[in-house]
Amino acid sequence: MDEETLKSALVFFRSDRTSYGEFRKGRKPDYLRKSDRSYSQFFRDFLLPNFPCILSPEFTEGWRSRQEWVKGDGKPDFEHLLKHFGDFVVPVANCDVKEYNANPKHNIPLRDYLNYWREHRESGYSSPQGCLYMKDWHMHRVFPDHGVYSTPLFFQSDWLNEYWDSIQLDDYRFVYMGPKGSWTPFHADVFRSYSWSANICGRKKWLLFPPGEEEHLKDHSGNLIYDVQSPVLQDKNRYPKYSQCCQPIEVVQDAGEVIFVPSSWHHQVYNLEDTISINHNWLNGCNIDIMWQFLQQELMAVQEEIREWKNHMEGWNQHCQLLLKSCTGINYNEFYTFLKIIAKNRIAVLEATSGDSAAFHRTYPAELSTLGVCHSVFDLHQTEDVLTSMLTNENFSMLDSDLLDPRPEDLLDEIKEIKDAVSS
Repeated sequence: MDEETLKSALVFFRSDRTSYGEFRKGRKPDYLRKSDRSYSQFFRDFLLPNFPCILSPEFTEGWRSRQEWVKGDGKPDFEHLLKHFGDFVVPVANCDVKEYNANPKHNIPLRDYLNYWREHRESGYSSPQGCLYMKDWHMHRVFPDHGVYSTPLFFQSDWLNEYWDSIQLDDYRFVYMGPKGSWTPFHADVFRSYSWSANICGRKKWLLFPPGEEEHLKDHSGNLIYDVQSPVLQDKNRYPKYSQCCQPIEVVQDAGEVIFVPSSWHHQVYNLEDTISINHNWLNGCNIDIMWQFLQQELMAVQEEIREWKNHMEGWNQHCQLLLKSCTGINYNEFYTFLKIIAKNRIAVLEATSGDSAAFHRTYPAELSTLGVCHSVFDLHQTEDVLTSMLTNENFSMLDSDLLDPRPEDLLDEIKEIKDAVSS
């Protein structure tokens, strides 16, 4: 990130967020070739305004997966996948079954899934088992040195996986494999994060809706539609706001292309052919405020659900935090730890850059050096803003601050001190 981009980014967050009016009127996502944007330009044009785009196959042409996982005719190479990954257990969803507005999953060895897929295809894409879709396989966690793909530079400011890698508990990097006709119901991504998805082979159809349109796609009880192409949406008694909804932005993603799906953009996805894709959920300083807003909204929903027990349950606030973690995957204390790790890594970068001898013994992700000092400064600005908001949040103040190390106030002081040192 260059200094000009840093200045414009800080100004951007002092104003209202972007309007999506052009997309509601049918604007299509931009199509980018490698030479079209520098990182700073991409940051300004897509990450800050939260706009979708498509990256050309140039971005993935050097990936081993595009050569080794795919046959000459563009179809998945089942033999290669069986040889290298067949014994590993993977999650498989049944696209023909609806369960709590999603598809139920079970775990099976990849070889069993690939055998099913082959038979399903040979039977004209029909099977008594239904349409099965292997999704959310944490291949990177199993094979961290796989070398079959690399994260495009535009997406390397990834706080989500930086944090989960540091605590070695989880990650948000996935491989998807599915036959023609497999699909993912209408949803927005975890924590309202960004996502990027690269087609190793095959084609996908995406139906994208700008933030806010999902309110028109809820029934009278506030439940989100499962399938945005279902005729049930025409029932005005059941979906009274549907007539106000814009048309979806339809994108067909070809083999080798990468789609960037911004924060809070709800979407539905179809595999038009036998398809393998690599997907990451991620977030950074551009959308950390959206994640914080999402957690506050989810906690309010939890509190409303069990409000009748507030005066009768000891530790009601702590119980709400347990439910928040169960529903979203993180609670307020963990979110603070997340911000702390992000901040500490940026502080280490800036101290090392300043020539602080003590900083040379500290480690931080290599991507932070690639993205530059200005990016670390921006990240600390955004972390400071969210921490300041947390300290004024009533629900956060009710938690046991003795569990937090360092105290949030002390971390804020540390951030301000390093920012002042850099700017002086």
